[in-house]
Amino acid sequence: MSIQLQIPDSVAQAMRLPPLEQQQQLMVELAVALYARGILSFGKAREVAGLGKYECGLVPGKRSIPRHYTADDLHDDVTYARR
Repeated sequence: MSIQLQIPDSVAQAMRLPPLEQQQQLMVELAVALYARGILSFGKAREVAGLGKYECGLVPGKRSIPRHYTADDLHDDVTYARR
């Protein structure tokens, strides 16, 4: 399943972005907003934004959006790494 969003021409024209950057920037904004609300995981937000792991990791940091990483996640990662 794929979802398509329709942005009215009047809104697209009002955006202060070059036309060639609009779609990519909107996808990044959507991904970050959904990640910040806990709706998407970091990996899925990366997929929506179309960014690499490092590049995508910078965006929430610049906006002071905390990573969703708990002590249990750290424990699981350390256990996995020791295998």
